[in-house]
Amino acid sequence: MKNVVSLILGGGKGTRLFPLTQLRSKPAVPLAGKYRLIDIPISNCINSELSRIYLITQFNSVSLHRHIRQTYKFDSFGGGFVEILAAQQTMSGTDWYQGTADAVRKNIRVIEQSGIDYVLILSGDQLYRMDYQKMLQTHIDSKADVTIATVPLSSEQASAFGIMRVNDEGRVEGFLEKPQTEEELELVRTSPAWIDQQGIESKGRDCLASMGIYLFNRDLLVDLLKKSTYEDFGKEIFPMSIRTHQVHAHLFDGYWEDIGTIRSFYEANLALANPNPPFDFVVEKAPIYSRPRFLPPTRCEGVTINRSLIADGCEIDEGTVIENSVIGLRCRIGKNVTIRNSVVMGADFYQDQLKDNIENENLPPFGIDEGAFIDGAIVDKNCRVGKNVRIELNGHTEQDFDHTDVLIRDGIIVVPKGTVLPDNWEL
Repeated sequence: MKNVVSLILGGGKGTRLFPLTQLRSKPAVPLAGKYRLIDIPISNCINSELSRIYLITQFNSVSLHRHIRQTYKFDSFGGGFVEILAAQQTMSGTDWYQGTADAVRKNIRVIEQSGIDYVLILSGDQLYRMDYQKMLQTHIDSKADVTIATVPLSSEQASAFGIMRVNDEGRVEGFLEKPQTEEELELVRTSPAWIDQQGIESKGRDCLASMGIYLFNRDLLVDLLKKSTYEDFGKEIFPMSIRTHQVHAHLFDGYWEDIGTIRSFYEANLALANPNPPFDFVVEKAPIYSRPRFLPPTRCEGVTINRSLIADGCEIDEGTVIENSVIGLRCRIGKNVTIRNSVVMGADFYQDQLKDNIENENLPPFGIDEGAFIDGAIVDKNCRVGKNVRIELNGHTEQDFDHTDVLIRDGIIVVPKGTVLPDNWEL
């Protein structure tokens, strides 16, 4: 594993996650109350004994860089690091990254260093737990030039993914982006009883979807990038590799969610609050790491909490009901508040109550004030929600709607970061 370098792609502007990406990049979006999306691929790397990690960023990356700097510090003897490669002007180029492959091409010097045999390409906005050592073993056993991680799906799910056709030995022979018709599906269907080289079975699912996770032989990747102007791995580099080189599939049969929209973000967070969540953070041998904040335990008094996640450092007053929700760090919730089916991200800092009352006497305090009602919403960090505020769809049927103070995206109410909703405000 010491001969593998990992490149995590920070992604583009994240327009489908707006307004959560208005002031932060996609990998910096909070997850499950106390983590960030970027913690997932970095933790997978660390748990797989991969310690040379580069993070390629471009948009709204200040908070992401701060999180990386404060979280991932390796010892001096192992040679490990998480290094940020931000878009920059150089003597050889002045353009921003034009796509995933272009981003790697503009940083090709880091993979041309000595001691690197394989390059692992990862995404910064997916939720899953994977042992990359098994993927490397598939790559070596099959003598592949490129290995791609795949997840088995039924034909009914295939229209939203890039689907691969794989032969009995696991070699990828075809690829089709989001097949829509039965005729297109027939071109990429795989045997429902297919078993990969590690013994993982497709279990009746006849389509193999790309997870956007690639393992390249280093010299091949450098050659592909230098001899082409292709800008994207999924749409250009990978399909070309199928035609010209040996590409194999590595089957992954676990929970995997691409968090690219407000709807997928909302549903993935609420699913984590289930009694039997599809993704379990409680795995002792493969923990998910994040920044140690040294916050006090959450304090509750006369509170009803059901099927919810409550992060550290919160204060929740009596009479409050929280159901099927995720409550983030340092969240202050007043008396008789109702929060249902919602993600409340909390705050980046503790409020100096006395000072804030003097300087902002006409504003509600940070957090959720007494008597508020929130249902079916995402409340971003550092918001001030006043007394008796009601945040619910309440007859709004629009999938996308811009209100003066809040937005509706994918049918979910979103209260942007730092929003102030005065007492008695209603959507």
